[in-house]
Amino acid sequence: MKLMLLSIFCCLHIFAVNAAQVGGQNNSDNMTGQDITAMTDEGNGNPRVRFFESLAVNGQRIIEADSEPENWLSHGRTYSEQRYSPLSDINRSNIENLGLAWVYKTGTKRGLEATPIVINGVIYTTGSWSKVYAVDARTGEEIWTFDPEVPGEAGRNACCDVVNRGLAIWQGKLYLGTIDGRLIALDARDGRQLWQVITVDQSKPYTITGAPRVVKGKVIIGNGGAELGVRGYFSAYDADNGDMLWRFYTVPPHPDLAVENPALEKARLTWPEDSTWETGLGGTVWDSFAYDPVLDLLYVGVGNASNYNRATRSPGGGDNLYLSSILAVDPDNGQLKWHYQTTPGESWDYTATQHMILADIEILGKTRQVIMQAPKNGFFYVLDRATGALISAENYTPINWASHVNLETGRPVETGKADWSEETAFVMPGAAGGHNWHPMSFSPDTGLVYIPTIEMVYPFVPDTNYEYTPNRWNTGEDWATLGRLADSVFGTFKLCSPTQLTAWDPVRQEQVWQNRFETSSNGGVLSTAGGIVFQGNGSGDFSAYADDSGDLLWKMRAPTAVIAAPVTYKLDGEQYVLVMAGAGGIFGMSFDSLDYENDGTLLAFKLQGSAKMPDRVLRSGSVDASLKTPAMLDEDIDEGWSLYNVHCLVCHGPAAKSTGLLPDLRHASKATHEAWAAIVMGGMRKDKGMDSFADVLTFEQSEKIHGYVVRQAINEPGIMQQLVETVSPHVCIPPTWIAN
Repeated sequence: MKLMLLSIFCCLHIFAVNAAQVGGQNNSDNMTGQDITAMTDEGNGNPRVRFFESLAVNGQRIIEADSEPENWLSHGRTYSEQRYSPLSDINRSNIENLGLAWVYKTGTKRGLEATPIVINGVIYTTGSWSKVYAVDARTGEEIWTFDPEVPGEAGRNACCDVVNRGLAIWQGKLYLGTIDGRLIALDARDGRQLWQVITVDQSKPYTITGAPRVVKGKVIIGNGGAELGVRGYFSAYDADNGDMLWRFYTVPPHPDLAVENPALEKARLTWPEDSTWETGLGGTVWDSFAYDPVLDLLYVGVGNASNYNRATRSPGGGDNLYLSSILAVDPDNGQLKWHYQTTPGESWDYTATQHMILADIEILGKTRQVIMQAPKNGFFYVLDRATGALISAENYTPINWASHVNLETGRPVETGKADWSEETAFVMPGAAGGHNWHPMSFSPDTGLVYIPTIEMVYPFVPDTNYEYTPNRWNTGEDWATLGRLADSVFGTFKLCSPTQLTAWDPVRQEQVWQNRFETSSNGGVLSTAGGIVFQGNGSGDFSAYADDSGDLLWKMRAPTAVIAAPVTYKLDGEQYVLVMAGAGGIFGMSFDSLDYENDGTLLAFKLQGSAKMPDRVLRSGSVDASLKTPAMLDEDIDEGWSLYNVHCLVCHGPAAKSTGLLPDLRHASKATHEAWAAIVMGGMRKDKGMDSFADVLTFEQSEKIHGYVVRQAINEPGIMQQLVETVSPHVCIPPTWIAN
């Protein structure tokens, strides 16, 4: 009997271990890190124990992160999310000696946006499709990897690439949010999956791309998907076992349903009954969090509406709380303490999910506890973080939708120039915002905030026949017309210096200096006690600037775009600067055109580093010589053009000209052309992210799109087009000229 019970126990144990690992693949066969290999040692003070202890990150360690600046313990290094490091070994006097220390190749061709975590010689970071990498911080050697095996078809729900912005660590566990809406806990020592929970209704187009945060033993995670029609919320889960502890919905449910949180009673008053409840209304929390351990407040940035156009989303008017808002909640129970809405009645994809920074700064001779944000709408906000009271707000980038923020009411004063309820309006900032997801940084040494800014104008074209389509883009825009505009204007001419690195004084609310770049993709920012600001950009330049003047001190060309935020750490007496390189996101998919392969890498730099930077590999592609003009009417091909703009443009680029991140359909192989219907309608390549479109397209419509793609592939450009393509690299359009 005892033997039988022992056998049953062993079987159950094996089953439990296997069950804990369901949903992902782990590769830990190549453990090579010095700290990892030392874990096998025994004896007094053995490295194994020390390494395990180093992974025991808790709230106190994050609060006291300045006592161990050699590590990067959380997403923004500290709970304040300042992205400032006290390390100064690399400084202005020796920055010219900075060189590449090592390279780790992730093997991905998609976007890399993660901020790595670094603890005692081990780097933990994420890549596309929510994959996790543990890398030796000394050498760049792979220690282990984890693949959550996200179904390829889930990529269809990702508005802005299958990216992931990083991990959280707590008491030896790593926490990962996946594209398909799971929260997974991993053992930081070897990458084993410990548990997973599904945080969303997977029948709806929810995604997770943001990094979790852990506060007081609770894993905080939000989601995305507002463009496709979902209801936003964020949740807290027990860090030990994944049990959900509370959930905060950011917009109210249908009037016939009870609200889940008392704060939604107030929100409901701002949503008239004629609102488009079937869209879910949006308000997804897809990126930014911050935490004040003294005030014990969790700060949450809330996203845009579903659909964008308030004239069709909420015909009866209203501020539509809590869209585009900063929320302060009690982390113990998720109850709202205060809110501040940056864009009442949001109508332009003006999310408030952008990076938030906590700091104590002197204003009018008094030290104020503030929260600072540069959301998409173009205003830089300084709020009292205890009460949410507005202290100041000024535009950090050119805008035309509002003249100013009324300091008494806290509301922006709209100009009327951005009203697209009935006709097209050219709006600044555009839908990409004056500042997107790319993290900014604050230096207590200079008192400046370093913002990756954008100057782009965007034509909002109303869809006068808009109807909600489940699981598809629901922005309220006429994408057919918008795509034609993109082809004719924005696909031909470039905007002048569309991105910048802006040094902003939050006290005086004014620009101190600015560097401008000829690329649509900006990079996240790191500032250090060495007097340096590090940033990459879409051209692949990774640069160091003087924090007080913006002077370029050092630059190195990466093998691809650098849009992720750098971090820094110290090991064996040497300071390193670390960044992920890989084009991606909405800019990499739809704006920036790469003439080289997008090989995602992790790059580490140190003084006297002598490693060789990988060469750029030029993109190759040719048109299938057997392609012929399709035997269909011109009006059918033109209809295919419109259909392409609605269903294909975001991923495959305007005018069927891929940016390089995803396949250029003009260069499709003969086999791909022959299998067109099987791919588009049958989901033949759903494992690669190309799911079936049979739910929104007919076979005939698919063929018309194919006809348009073929025409784009084989048509030789006319004399005028050749002239334009020759001149356009040397001519740019000021976005303010279009907006005004």
